[in-house]
Amino acid sequence: MRITANGIDLACQVDGPNEGPVLVLSHTLATSRAMWRRQVPHLARRYRVVSYDMRGHGESAAPDYPYSLEMLAEDVISVLDSLGVERPAIFLGISIGGMIGQALALRHPARFRAFILASTSSRMPPEGQAMMDQRIEAVRKDGLEGQVQGTLERWLSPEFRAREPETTKWVADMIRATPAVGFIGCGRAVQKLDYTDQLSQVAAPTLIIAGEKDPGAPVAAAQAMHERIKGSRLEVMPNCLHQAPIEAPDHFNRIVDAFLAEVK
Repeated sequence: MRITANGIDLACQVDGPNEGPVLVLSHTLATSRAMWRRQVPHLARRYRVVSYDMRGHGESAAPDYPYSLEMLAEDVISVLDSLGVERPAIFLGISIGGMIGQALALRHPARFRAFILASTSSRMPPEGQAMMDQRIEAVRKDGLEGQVQGTLERWLSPEFRAREPETTKWVADMIRATPAVGFIGCGRAVQKLDYTDQLSQVAAPTLIIAGEKDPGAPVAAAQAMHERIKGSRLEVMPNCLHQAPIEAPDHFNRIVDAFLAEVK
């Protein structure tokens, strides 16, 4: 379905029982809600799963200006409002989605009863900002095609790419289909990530998931978040890089299930 949220047109879908607890899924930079194809059917057996394409991605509008994590967080609130969701929801975000989750935890704590933050971090170091500058300029010049191979290498292990060529192609196609203006807008938002010193304010139950070999959101970044969010749980997925829900979906789902079973 398409809704108007926070002043723009966003695409989203709702799966699962209407009376189920609401669970929002927020994807990575340069993918879409389609990346959750192994999670949605599993989670929708019990939850009312809301997956959406963040602005600049998938079937959502891609306005041509810099975005912010706070803006992207308000998009989520607008989606929930448009769907008439009043009860506190659960939020699962990966990478930039996990950054959006932190913004929501800090700005709208009453709207959520638990958070799952996967393959993400809470602060962008200067070298990361410089690297994003390089990617943005490359995308501005040549589009997303030039980012495909390097992104696959950061996201999925060589063993997985060799074993699952069709899935790897599917991921590659999501990357190259991302509008350049959307990638750039969200890239600018990621550059300003700086929530580490505020995370002690997060009181909701929180699960942090890290890929053991993730070069973009290393285990050390997950550990820093875990240390600051009181009572949080940290799970490290062996041998995974950045896209653990795609590379090891069954294991990822089991970790999520175990956490959700304890959320009251």
